[in-house]
Amino acid sequence: MQVALVSVSVLFSALPVAAQAIQVAARVTQPVDIEDVVPLRGHTHPLAHPEHDRGPAPDSLPMRRMLLILERGRDQEAELRQLLDEQQVKSSPNYHQWLTPEQFGKRFGPADSDIQAVTDWLTTQGFEVNRVGAGRTVIEFSGTAGLVRHALHTEIHKFAVQGEEHWANASDPRIPAALAPVVAGIASLNNFPRRSLHRRVGTFSRSKATGEARPLFTGTCGGRPCYAVVPGDFATIYNVQPLYQTGTDGTGQTIAIVGDSNINIQDVRDFRSAFGLPANDPQVVLNGPDPGLVPFAESEADLDVEWAGAVAKNATIALVVSEDTEASFGVDLSALYIVDNNIAPVMSASYGFCELFGAGFN
Repeated sequence: MQVALVSVSVLFSALPVAAQAIQVAARVTQPVDIEDVVPLRGHTHPLAHPEHDRGPAPDSLPMRRMLLILERGRDQEAELRQLLDEQQVKSSPNYHQWLTPEQFGKRFGPADSDIQAVTDWLTTQGFEVNRVGAGRTVIEFSGTAGLVRHALHTEIHKFAVQGEEHWANASDPRIPAALAPVVAGIASLNNFPRRSLHRRVGTFSRSKATGEARPLFTGTCGGRPCYAVVPGDFATIYNVQPLYQTGTDGTGQTIAIVGDSNINIQDVRDFRSAFGLPANDPQVVLNGPDPGLVPFAESEADLDVEWAGAVAKNATIALVVSEDTEASFGVDLSALYIVDNNIAPVMSASYGFCELFGAGFN
């Protein structure tokens, strides 16, 4: 089974001024008829199976922060792919030239009238439109299971899988056919979790007299030894020390970490102290309510923050935390927040899930 890392690809690319002024053609050209609908195929989670079904959710069940993904036109997609190539060619005028999210949206997002058509449809169906992403790739909206049933023509059910209960749509949603040219899909309508990928190997202790840590953990990977490493090991294995010696240590840079749990800052301080790293507390940015310390997710956030700061030891580490909802994964919401607010030039996401579990447009 393949595992796809959860991430949001962010491209902020530079274009000649004349190109930025090109008007984007509207693709919603017909009146929106809520009775004329088409399915968003591949949007039912594989674990939302009849054998696990425990019945429909109450209409009042909140469905918070759903993410409607907007589609680029074919010409836009072709231009974007060309631009991706040009960004890596030193002789190109677009080499390493970046756009802000707003500039990206104006060039590669739908026309204003298309976005207006989608948001008008959502609001007339009773949903609250929370925001349109600055990059014009996503619309965040909230509502209830009843509104989802009425407007998206699918029921939210409770599913019991391996001792856990989750909410999920029981069938593929449907949207007005007139909007299909600009709607790629909905990121999710379920709260089946994506899993943190860390594995606990044990507990070590350090001698106060010698500074030596024991035990040294060794596992197996594909029949071969795998060694647990610490920051000093990483610096040696990947020859980072020469960079440190020339002052390339993350100073002046920011790395944004996506998360769906808060952390105990003292854990990061203890990690840095144990491995001789300079004091450097991370920033914690809350995107919505504070979910607190979430089991498993907290450990994943700890590792991500600690190791980003272990390699780029003087960089600013910003952990963006978003609460999971009935419909969306907090890590996705955090990634979008990082992009929309231009938090950092580098974003790290370590969560994974089987590719089969992604929506059909992914």
